[in-house]
Amino acid sequence: MKATTKLLCFSISLVAPLAANAADWTQYRGNGSGISPDPVAWKPAGLKEVWKQASTGGFSSFTIAEGRAFTHELKDVDGAMQEALVARDAATGKVLWTQAFRPANYGHDGGNAGTPDNKGGDGPRSTPVIVGKMVVSLSAQLVLSAFDAVTGKPVWSNDLIANHAARNIQWQNAASPLFAGGLLYVAGGGPGQSILAINPMTGKPVWKAFDEMMTHATPVAANILGQGQIIFFLQSGLLAVEPKTGKQLWRYNFPYKISTAASPVVAGDIVYCSAGYGVGAGAVKIAKQGNAFTATEIYRVPGDKELANHWSTPVVKDGHMYGMFQFKNYGTGPVKCVEIATGKIKWSKEGFGPGHVVLVGNDVVALSDAGELVRLAADPSEYKELGRQKVLGGKCWTTPAVAGGRVFVRSTTEAACLE
Repeated sequence: MKATTKLLCFSISLVAPLAANAADWTQYRGNGSGISPDPVAWKPAGLKEVWKQASTGGFSSFTIAEGRAFTHELKDVDGAMQEALVARDAATGKVLWTQAFRPANYGHDGGNAGTPDNKGGDGPRSTPVIVGKMVVSLSAQLVLSAFDAVTGKPVWSNDLIANHAARNIQWQNAASPLFAGGLLYVAGGGPGQSILAINPMTGKPVWKAFDEMMTHATPVAANILGQGQIIFFLQSGLLAVEPKTGKQLWRYNFPYKISTAASPVVAGDIVYCSAGYGVGAGAVKIAKQGNAFTATEIYRVPGDKELANHWSTPVVKDGHMYGMFQFKNYGTGPVKCVEIATGKIKWSKEGFGPGHVVLVGNDVVALSDAGELVRLAADPSEYKELGRQKVLGGKCWTTPAVAGGRVFVRSTTEAACLE
């Protein structure tokens, strides 16, 4: 079916420069769920481009608060392309300050640091997290660093390899730090400290535990059956821990091959996970008896054709997931609607590639790998496309961000703000 050419946009009562009290998007996928809290009224007149600027390298998303937008880019520092934390004015896109990290190799097999399209690397992929007046980054080489959000002045740094025997992964780190309940959570450390809860004021561990091998997946925070928990997607599978102590709550053994990059998806007492490279998807139902939790598999769908999520984490609404369920289907891969309790595919629509989705009210907003921003209804009965517009050039494997009634998007070549 031919794609619709309708344009899309939205506005809220605050359409002037971002207000400090507008809804913020402070970490990867907003609050980790990919769901925007902004009340949005869509209009058919077309997206208004607020700004567009060059933004080189990688798939780091934006985080936005108090009129500033942060992301990781590649920057030329003293003649070498380096991973850098970049602060921009959210209203204009102007670069306010830059903090470069040491060069990192993003290639599959030893390509040069920062080389565009070096066998899939393309630059930094972790997204910074805003913690109060600071912004915290986890670099490709597992250096966790905090900076003053206004000035860019360094506050603290913790090299996880040097200080916690961290074991990096093929293609370098892509996971983002998670901030929840006053602590930062990261994976990657060595034996006995492979999962770390970090005090965001000092950069020092509050607790450390386990001997796990990391993946490229960002952890998520959830409350399941009245218990707060942090869920990591590791090479052993899912591991849920008590946030303040690190005590194990439950596990789900799940296969690992090459790379796991999509975060777990939580809907009530069901947790879904998926990976590419022939692994496929699975889901568990969490139960609690006394203080003990169990995770019972409710379905397992191996392979790449049905429910594989390469790196695109689905969003969930009313018991249904919406997202890019595909593996290496560049340009053509589908968006699907999947019932999370059963794994049943309700509908599938090709033409998106491995981009990303967020949920805004009753609408799914998808950024295709070709730079098209597509609005579709979160409706399990059928695919309903409500608007589509080309907004970016370059390779778009980056999650959109929504803050203050505006959409922030970026690719390997440019960044844009739209309303």
